[in-house]
Amino acid sequence: RHRPDSLRNATAIAERCTLELRFGDYHLPHYEPPDGQSLDGLLEKQAWEGLDRRLTHLHVDENERTKYVVRLREELSMIKSMGFSGYFLIVADFVNYAKSRGIPVGPGRGSAAGSLAAYCLGITDIEPLGYDLLFERFLNPERVSLPDIDVDFCFEGRDDVIRYVTEKYGASNVAQIITFGKMQARAVVRDVGRVLDLPYKEVDTIAKLIPSTLNITLDQALEQEPRLKEMTERDKNVATLISVARSLEGMVRHASTHAAGVVISSRPLMEYVPLYRGTNAEIVTQYSMKDIEKVGLVKFDFLGLKTLTVIKKAVELIETSSAQHIDLSHIPLDDEPTYALLSAGDTTGIFQLESSGMRDLLVKLRPETFEDLIALVALYRPGPLGSGMVDDFIKRKHKKARVKYEVPQLKSILEDTYGVIVYQ
Repeated sequence: RHRPDSLRNATAIAERCTLELRFGDYHLPHYEPPDGQSLDGLLEKQAWEGLDRRLTHLHVDENERTKYVVRLREELSMIKSMGFSGYFLIVADFVNYAKSRGIPVGPGRGSAAGSLAAYCLGITDIEPLGYDLLFERFLNPERVSLPDIDVDFCFEGRDDVIRYVTEKYGASNVAQIITFGKMQARAVVRDVGRVLDLPYKEVDTIAKLIPSTLNITLDQALEQEPRLKEMTERDKNVATLISVARSLEGMVRHASTHAAGVVISSRPLMEYVPLYRGTNAEIVTQYSMKDIEKVGLVKFDFLGLKTLTVIKKAVELIETSSAQHIDLSHIPLDDEPTYALLSAGDTTGIFQLESSGMRDLLVKLRPETFEDLIALVALYRPGPLGSGMVDDFIKRKHKKARVKYEVPQLKSILEDTYGVIVYQ
Protein backbone atom coordinates (compact mmCIF):
# COMPACT_ATOMS: atom_id res chain seq x y z
CA ARG A 1 0.00 0.00 0.00
CA HIS A 2 2.88 2.36 0.69
CA ARG A 3 4.25 2.01 -2.90
CA PRO A 4 1.30 1.95 -5.30
CA ASP A 5 3.63 3.06 -8.13
CA SER A 6 5.54 -0.24 -7.78
CA LEU A 7 2.34 -2.21 -8.26
CA ARG A 8 1.38 -0.10 -11.30
CA ASN A 9 4.82 -0.59 -12.85
CA ALA A 10 4.75 -4.32 -12.22
CA THR A 11 1.35 -4.51 -13.95
CA ALA A 12 2.60 -2.39 -16.87
CA ILE A 13 5.62 -4.68 -17.36
CA ALA A 14 3.47 -7.80 -17.17
CA GLU A 15 1.09 -6.40 -19.80
CA ARG A 16 4.00 -5.78 -22.19
CA CYS A 17 5.26 -9.37 -21.89
CA THR A 18 4.10 -12.09 -24.25
CA LEU A 19 5.09 -15.68 -23.57
CA GLU A 20 4.17 -18.41 -26.00
CA LEU A 21 5.36 -21.88 -25.10
CA ARG A 22 5.53 -24.27 -28.05
CA PHE A 23 5.62 -27.97 -27.30
CA GLY A 24 6.58 -30.80 -29.62
CA ASP A 25 9.38 -28.96 -31.49
CA TYR A 26 13.04 -29.84 -30.92
CA HIS A 27 15.71 -27.14 -31.06
CA LEU A 28 18.72 -29.32 -31.85
CA PRO A 29 22.08 -27.56 -32.11
CA HIS A 30 23.14 -26.79 -35.66
CA TYR A 31 25.87 -29.20 -36.70
CA GLU A 32 27.60 -28.10 -39.90
CA PRO A 33 28.80 -31.08 -42.00
CA PRO A 34 31.95 -30.45 -44.07
CA ASP A 35 31.93 -30.10 -47.88
CA GLY A 36 28.18 -29.60 -48.13
CA GLN A 37 27.31 -33.12 -46.98
CA SER A 38 23.93 -33.83 -45.43
CA LEU A 39 23.63 -34.87 -41.79
CA ASP A 40 22.29 -38.27 -42.84
CA GLY A 41 25.10 -38.74 -45.36
CA LEU A 42 27.80 -37.81 -42.88
CA LEU A 43 26.35 -40.12 -40.22
CA GLU A 44 26.33 -43.00 -42.71
CA LYS A 45 29.92 -42.31 -43.76
CA GLN A 46 31.29 -42.07 -40.22
CA ALA A 47 29.33 -45.09 -38.99
CA TRP A 48 30.43 -47.45 -41.78
CA GLU A 49 34.05 -46.29 -41.51
CA GLY A 50 33.85 -46.85 -37.76
CA LEU A 51 32.42 -50.34 -38.26
CA ASP A 52 35.39 -51.28 -40.45
CA ARG A 53 37.81 -50.07 -37.76
CA ARG A 54 35.97 -51.85 -34.96
CA LEU A 55 35.66 -55.18 -36.78
CA THR A 56 39.33 -55.09 -37.78
CA HIS A 57 40.23 -54.55 -34.15
CA LEU A 58 37.91 -57.41 -33.07
CA HIS A 59 39.33 -59.72 -35.79
CA VAL A 60 35.81 -60.51 -37.06
CA ASP A 61 35.80 -62.73 -40.16
CA GLU A 62 33.59 -62.25 -43.22
CA ASN A 63 30.97 -64.76 -42.06
CA GLU A 64 30.51 -62.98 -38.73
CA ARG A 65 30.58 -59.55 -40.37
CA THR A 66 27.11 -59.99 -41.89
CA LYS A 67 25.23 -59.70 -38.58
CA TYR A 68 27.01 -56.41 -37.80
CA VAL A 69 26.20 -54.99 -41.22
CA VAL A 70 22.52 -55.94 -40.89
CA ARG A 71 22.29 -54.47 -37.37
CA LEU A 72 24.02 -51.20 -38.31
CA ARG A 73 21.85 -50.79 -41.40
CA GLU A 74 18.72 -51.19 -39.27
CA GLU A 75 19.93 -48.74 -36.63
CA LEU A 76 20.94 -46.07 -39.15
CA SER A 77 17.57 -46.38 -40.89
CA MET A 78 15.75 -45.80 -37.59
CA ILE A 79 18.01 -42.93 -36.51
CA LYS A 80 17.54 -41.13 -39.83
CA SER A 81 13.78 -41.71 -39.94
CA MET A 82 13.45 -40.18 -36.46
CA GLY A 83 15.57 -37.16 -37.43
CA PHE A 84 18.36 -37.78 -34.94
CA SER A 85 21.41 -37.91 -37.23
CA GLY A 86 22.55 -34.51 -35.99
CA TYR A 87 22.26 -35.59 -32.37
CA PHE A 88 24.56 -38.57 -32.89
CA LEU A 89 27.09 -36.47 -34.81
CA ILE A 90 27.13 -33.83 -32.06
CA VAL A 91 27.75 -36.38 -29.28
CA ALA A 92 30.40 -38.18 -31.35
CA ASP A 93 32.12 -34.85 -32.00
CA PHE A 94 32.56 -33.82 -28.36
CA VAL A 95 33.38 -37.38 -27.22
CA ASN A 96 36.10 -37.71 -29.85
CA TYR A 97 37.35 -34.21 -28.99
CA ALA A 98 37.84 -35.38 -25.40
CA LYS A 99 39.67 -38.52 -26.53
CA SER A 100 41.91 -36.49 -28.83
CA ARG A 101 42.91 -34.31 -25.86
CA GLY A 102 43.73 -37.30 -23.66
CA ILE A 103 40.65 -36.79 -21.48
CA PRO A 104 39.41 -40.23 -20.36
CA VAL A 105 35.86 -41.03 -21.46
CA GLY A 106 33.73 -43.79 -19.97
CA PRO A 107 32.98 -46.86 -22.10
CA GLY A 108 29.25 -46.15 -22.05
CA ARG A 109 26.40 -46.30 -19.57
CA GLY A 110 22.68 -46.85 -19.77
CA SER A 111 20.66 -47.84 -22.80
CA ALA A 112 23.00 -46.06 -25.26
CA ALA A 113 25.43 -48.96 -24.82
CA GLY A 114 22.96 -51.05 -26.85
CA SER A 115 23.59 -49.00 -29.99
CA LEU A 116 26.01 -50.38 -32.57
CA ALA A 117 25.94 -46.99 -34.30
CA ALA A 118 27.16 -45.31 -31.10
CA TYR A 119 29.91 -47.94 -30.85
CA CYS A 120 31.00 -47.34 -34.46
CA LEU A 121 31.04 -43.56 -33.96
CA GLY A 122 33.30 -43.89 -30.90
CA ILE A 123 30.62 -42.67 -28.47
CA THR A 124 30.70 -45.98 -26.59
CA ASP A 125 33.35 -48.69 -26.33
CA ILE A 126 31.12 -51.66 -25.49
CA GLU A 127 30.47 -54.04 -28.37
CA PRO A 128 26.67 -54.49 -28.04
CA LEU A 129 26.20 -57.68 -30.06
CA GLY A 130 28.68 -59.59 -27.91
CA TYR A 131 26.54 -58.89 -24.83
CA ASP A 132 23.13 -59.18 -26.52
CA LEU A 133 22.32 -55.52 -25.86
CA LEU A 134 19.14 -54.19 -27.46
CA PHE A 135 19.04 -51.05 -29.59
CA GLU A 136 15.26 -50.81 -29.09
CA ARG A 137 15.79 -50.08 -25.39
CA PHE A 138 17.64 -46.95 -26.50
CA LEU A 139 15.54 -45.81 -29.47
CA ASN A 140 12.13 -47.19 -30.28
CA PRO A 141 9.72 -45.85 -32.93
CA GLU A 142 6.79 -46.94 -30.76
CA ARG A 143 8.01 -44.65 -27.97
CA VAL A 144 9.33 -41.59 -29.77
CA SER A 145 11.53 -39.47 -27.52
CA LEU A 146 14.86 -37.75 -27.77
CA PRO A 147 17.84 -40.07 -27.40
CA ASP A 148 19.55 -39.65 -24.06
CA ILE A 149 23.26 -40.44 -24.05
CA ASP A 150 25.01 -39.98 -20.71
CA VAL A 151 28.76 -39.57 -21.13
CA ASP A 152 31.29 -39.97 -18.33
CA PHE A 153 34.36 -37.76 -18.49
CA CYS A 154 37.40 -37.57 -16.29
CA PHE A 155 36.46 -35.23 -13.45
CA GLU A 156 39.42 -32.97 -14.21
CA GLY A 157 38.68 -32.78 -17.95
CA ARG A 158 34.92 -32.25 -17.94
CA ASP A 159 35.12 -28.45 -17.89
CA ASP A 160 37.41 -28.53 -20.95
CA VAL A 161 34.76 -30.46 -22.91
CA ILE A 162 32.04 -28.00 -21.83
CA ARG A 163 34.32 -25.14 -22.92
CA TYR A 164 34.76 -26.85 -26.31
CA VAL A 165 31.01 -27.10 -27.02
CA THR A 166 30.51 -23.54 -25.77
CA GLU A 167 33.05 -22.25 -28.27
CA LYS A 168 31.75 -24.48 -31.08
CA TYR A 169 28.03 -23.69 -30.76
CA GLY A 170 28.26 -20.21 -29.23
CA ALA A 171 28.24 -19.00 -25.64
CA SER A 172 24.66 -17.74 -26.00
CA ASN A 173 23.52 -21.21 -27.15
CA VAL A 174 25.01 -23.26 -24.31
CA ALA A 175 24.08 -23.34 -20.63
CA GLN A 176 24.04 -25.65 -17.69
CA ILE A 177 20.74 -26.62 -16.05
CA ILE A 178 19.31 -25.40 -12.79
CA THR A 179 18.26 -27.76 -10.04
CA PHE A 180 16.16 -26.86 -7.03
CA GLY A 181 16.88 -27.98 -3.51
CA LYS A 182 13.64 -28.51 -1.62
CA MET A 183 12.78 -28.38 2.04
CA GLN A 184 12.80 -32.06 2.96
CA ALA A 185 11.59 -33.35 6.32
CA ARG A 186 14.77 -33.07 8.41
CA ALA A 187 16.05 -29.91 6.74
CA VAL A 188 12.78 -28.01 7.09
CA VAL A 189 12.59 -28.86 10.81
CA ARG A 190 16.10 -27.48 11.34
CA ASP A 191 15.37 -24.31 9.29
CA VAL A 192 12.10 -23.59 11.10
CA GLY A 193 13.73 -24.32 14.45
CA ARG A 194 16.34 -21.61 13.78
CA VAL A 195 13.68 -19.07 12.80
CA LEU A 196 11.60 -19.85 15.91
CA ASP A 197 14.80 -19.44 17.95
CA LEU A 198 14.39 -22.84 19.61
CA PRO A 199 17.44 -24.36 21.36
CA TYR A 200 19.70 -26.08 18.84
CA LYS A 201 20.03 -29.24 20.91
CA GLU A 202 16.25 -29.65 21.14
CA VAL A 203 15.75 -29.12 17.39
CA ASP A 204 18.59 -31.50 16.61
CA THR A 205 16.97 -34.21 18.75
CA ILE A 206 13.64 -33.74 16.94
CA ALA A 207 15.28 -33.82 13.50
CA LYS A 208 17.17 -37.01 14.32
CA LEU A 209 13.93 -38.74 15.29
CA ILE A 210 12.79 -38.45 11.65
CA PRO A 211 13.71 -41.77 9.94
CA SER A 212 16.42 -41.45 7.30
CA THR A 213 14.23 -43.06 4.63
CA LEU A 214 14.63 -41.44 1.20
CA ASN A 215 12.00 -38.71 0.53
CA ILE A 216 10.13 -39.40 3.78
CA THR A 217 7.52 -36.77 4.71
CA LEU A 218 6.80 -35.34 8.13
CA ASP A 219 3.37 -37.02 8.16
CA GLN A 220 5.02 -40.38 7.50
CA ALA A 221 7.62 -39.67 10.18
CA LEU A 222 4.88 -38.96 12.74
CA GLU A 223 3.25 -42.30 11.87
CA GLN A 224 6.49 -44.28 12.01
CA GLU A 225 8.15 -42.72 15.09
CA PRO A 226 6.01 -42.77 18.29
CA ARG A 227 8.50 -40.60 20.20
CA LEU A 228 8.16 -37.80 17.65
CA LYS A 229 4.37 -37.98 17.83
CA GLU A 230 4.50 -37.98 21.64
CA MET A 231 6.76 -34.89 21.76
CA THR A 232 4.44 -33.07 19.33
CA GLU A 233 1.38 -33.79 21.49
CA ARG A 234 3.12 -33.00 24.79
CA ASP A 235 5.09 -29.84 23.96
CA LYS A 236 3.45 -26.73 22.44
CA ASN A 237 6.77 -25.48 21.03
CA VAL A 238 7.36 -28.78 19.25
CA ALA A 239 3.77 -28.75 17.97
CA THR A 240 4.29 -25.25 16.53
CA LEU A 241 7.62 -26.31 15.01
CA ILE A 242 6.09 -29.34 13.29
CA SER A 243 3.01 -27.41 12.16
CA VAL A 244 5.03 -24.66 10.50
CA ALA A 245 7.49 -27.18 9.06
CA ARG A 246 4.63 -29.19 7.50
CA SER A 247 3.29 -26.06 5.77
CA LEU A 248 6.73 -25.33 4.27
CA GLU A 249 7.73 -28.93 3.50
CA GLY A 250 8.45 -29.55 -0.19
CA MET A 251 8.91 -25.89 -1.08
CA VAL A 252 12.01 -24.78 -2.96
CA ARG A 253 14.78 -23.78 -0.59
CA HIS A 254 17.60 -22.83 -2.95
CA ALA A 255 18.83 -23.12 -6.53
CA SER A 256 22.02 -24.81 -7.68
CA THR A 257 23.56 -26.20 -10.85
CA HIS A 258 22.73 -29.71 -12.08
CA ALA A 259 25.71 -32.01 -11.72
CA ALA A 260 25.72 -33.15 -15.35
CA GLY A 261 23.09 -31.53 -17.57
CA VAL A 262 24.16 -29.15 -20.35
CA VAL A 263 21.74 -27.60 -22.85
CA ILE A 264 22.95 -26.88 -26.39
CA SER A 265 20.51 -25.02 -28.63
CA SER A 266 20.22 -24.02 -32.29
CA ARG A 267 19.59 -20.37 -31.34
CA PRO A 268 20.34 -18.15 -28.35
CA LEU A 269 18.81 -19.79 -25.29
CA MET A 270 17.20 -16.54 -24.12
CA GLU A 271 14.71 -17.01 -26.98
CA TYR A 272 13.42 -20.22 -25.38
CA VAL A 273 14.10 -20.06 -21.66
CA PRO A 274 14.91 -17.53 -18.88
CA LEU A 275 18.53 -17.67 -17.72
CA TYR A 276 20.25 -17.36 -14.37
CA ARG A 277 23.84 -16.89 -13.22
CA GLY A 278 25.10 -19.66 -10.95
CA THR A 279 27.31 -19.37 -7.90
CA ASN A 280 30.46 -19.74 -10.02
CA ALA A 281 29.23 -17.20 -12.62
CA GLU A 282 28.16 -19.98 -15.01
CA ILE A 283 25.08 -19.42 -17.16
CA VAL A 284 22.22 -21.66 -16.00
CA THR A 285 18.68 -22.16 -17.28
CA GLN A 286 15.86 -21.14 -14.96
CA TYR A 287 13.82 -24.14 -16.10
CA SER A 288 14.71 -27.45 -14.50
CA MET A 289 15.56 -30.60 -16.43
CA LYS A 290 12.03 -31.89 -17.12
CA ASP A 291 10.72 -28.49 -18.18
CA ILE A 292 13.74 -27.95 -20.45
CA GLU A 293 12.78 -31.08 -22.39
CA LYS A 294 9.12 -30.02 -22.61
CA VAL A 295 10.00 -26.79 -24.45
CA GLY A 296 12.10 -28.74 -26.97
CA LEU A 297 15.59 -27.98 -25.71
CA VAL A 298 18.06 -30.84 -25.84
CA LYS A 299 19.92 -31.92 -22.72
CA PHE A 300 23.33 -33.55 -22.93
CA ASP A 301 24.74 -35.19 -19.81
CA PHE A 302 28.42 -34.45 -19.18
CA LEU A 303 29.16 -36.46 -16.04
CA GLY A 304 32.40 -35.82 -14.18
CA LEU A 305 33.53 -39.21 -12.86
CA LYS A 306 36.37 -39.26 -10.35
CA THR A 307 36.90 -42.97 -11.01
CA LEU A 308 38.14 -42.14 -14.52
CA THR A 309 40.54 -39.60 -13.03
CA VAL A 310 41.87 -42.19 -10.57
CA ILE A 311 42.35 -44.75 -13.37
CA LYS A 312 44.16 -42.18 -15.51
CA LYS A 313 46.56 -41.31 -12.69
CA ALA A 314 47.11 -45.00 -11.87
CA VAL A 315 48.02 -45.75 -15.49
CA GLU A 316 50.41 -42.77 -15.56
CA LEU A 317 52.13 -43.96 -12.36
CA ILE A 318 52.46 -47.54 -13.65
CA GLU A 319 53.83 -46.42 -17.02
CA THR A 320 56.29 -44.03 -15.36
CA SER A 321 57.60 -46.63 -12.91
CA SER A 322 57.70 -49.64 -15.24
CA ALA A 323 58.11 -48.13 -18.72
CA GLN A 324 55.24 -50.41 -19.74
CA HIS A 325 52.47 -49.05 -21.96
CA ILE A 326 48.94 -49.86 -20.82
CA ASP A 327 46.04 -49.78 -23.27
CA LEU A 328 42.81 -49.95 -21.27
CA SER A 329 40.88 -51.15 -24.34
CA HIS A 330 43.05 -54.29 -24.47
CA ILE A 331 42.83 -55.38 -20.83
CA PRO A 332 41.90 -59.10 -20.73
CA LEU A 333 38.52 -59.87 -19.19
CA ASP A 334 39.54 -63.36 -18.05
CA ASP A 335 42.35 -62.43 -15.65
CA GLU A 336 42.16 -64.94 -12.79
CA PRO A 337 44.02 -62.85 -10.14
CA THR A 338 41.50 -60.04 -10.73
CA TYR A 339 38.56 -62.37 -10.07
CA ALA A 340 40.35 -63.68 -6.97
CA LEU A 341 40.53 -60.12 -5.60
CA LEU A 342 36.86 -59.55 -6.41
CA SER A 343 35.81 -62.85 -4.81
CA ALA A 344 37.66 -61.86 -1.64
CA GLY A 345 35.66 -58.63 -1.48
CA ASP A 346 38.85 -56.60 -1.85
CA THR A 347 37.13 -53.82 -3.79
CA THR A 348 37.59 -50.62 -1.81
CA GLY A 349 37.66 -47.76 -4.32
CA ILE A 350 36.17 -49.83 -7.15
CA PHE A 351 33.21 -48.07 -8.78
CA GLN A 352 29.88 -49.73 -7.86
CA LEU A 353 31.63 -52.55 -5.98
CA GLU A 354 32.85 -50.87 -2.80
CA SER A 355 29.81 -50.75 -0.50
CA SER A 356 29.73 -53.24 2.37
CA GLY A 357 26.63 -54.93 0.97
CA MET A 358 28.20 -55.32 -2.45
CA ARG A 359 31.42 -56.71 -0.96
CA ASP A 360 29.40 -59.29 0.96
CA LEU A 361 27.62 -60.25 -2.26
CA LEU A 362 30.95 -60.59 -4.10
CA VAL A 363 32.25 -63.01 -1.47
CA LYS A 364 29.08 -65.12 -1.70
CA LEU A 365 28.85 -65.08 -5.48
CA ARG A 366 32.60 -65.52 -6.24
CA PRO A 367 32.52 -64.14 -9.81
CA GLU A 368 34.60 -65.99 -12.40
CA THR A 369 33.62 -64.23 -15.63
CA PHE A 370 32.72 -60.74 -16.81
CA GLU A 371 29.14 -61.95 -17.28
CA ASP A 372 29.07 -62.75 -13.55
CA LEU A 373 29.89 -59.09 -12.85
CA ILE A 374 27.11 -57.94 -15.16
CA ALA A 375 24.62 -60.09 -13.26
CA LEU A 376 26.07 -58.97 -9.92
CA VAL A 377 25.43 -55.28 -10.57
CA ALA A 378 21.91 -56.04 -11.83
CA LEU A 379 21.17 -58.18 -8.76
CA TYR A 380 22.30 -55.58 -6.23
CA ARG A 381 19.04 -53.63 -6.27
CA PRO A 382 16.24 -53.45 -3.68
CA GLY A 383 13.83 -55.56 -5.76
CA PRO A 384 16.07 -58.59 -6.37
CA LEU A 385 17.64 -58.40 -2.89
CA GLY A 386 14.25 -58.58 -1.20
CA SER A 387 12.75 -61.28 -3.41
CA GLY A 388 15.10 -64.21 -2.81
CA MET A 389 16.32 -63.90 -6.39
CA VAL A 390 19.91 -63.29 -5.29
CA ASP A 391 20.02 -66.42 -3.12
CA ASP A 392 18.56 -68.48 -5.98
CA PHE A 393 21.20 -67.14 -8.36
CA ILE A 394 24.11 -67.90 -6.01
CA LYS A 395 22.89 -71.41 -5.13
CA ARG A 396 22.34 -72.31 -8.77
CA LYS A 397 25.71 -70.90 -9.81
CA HIS A 398 27.49 -73.02 -7.22
CA LYS A 399 25.36 -76.08 -8.10
CA LYS A 400 23.68 -76.16 -4.69
CA ALA A 401 20.24 -75.86 -6.25
CA ARG A 402 18.74 -77.11 -9.49
CA VAL A 403 18.54 -74.71 -12.46
CA LYS A 404 14.94 -74.55 -13.61
CA TYR A 405 12.94 -72.57 -16.13
CA GLU A 406 9.30 -71.55 -15.78
CA VAL A 407 8.70 -72.70 -19.36
CA PRO A 408 11.15 -74.55 -21.68
CA GLN A 409 11.18 -71.65 -24.16
CA LEU A 410 13.01 -69.49 -21.59
CA LYS A 411 16.10 -71.72 -21.53
CA SER A 412 17.88 -69.99 -24.44
CA ILE A 413 17.23 -66.59 -22.82
CA LEU A 414 17.95 -67.38 -19.16
CA GLU A 415 20.70 -69.97 -19.47
CA ASP A 416 23.43 -67.43 -18.67
CA THR A 417 21.65 -66.43 -15.43
CA TYR A 418 20.78 -69.97 -14.27
CA GLY A 419 17.07 -69.51 -14.95
CA VAL A 420 16.83 -66.33 -12.86
CA ILE A 421 15.21 -63.37 -14.61
CA VAL A 422 17.89 -60.75 -13.90
CA TYR A 423 17.44 -57.41 -15.63
CA GLN A 424 18.57 -53.86 -15.09
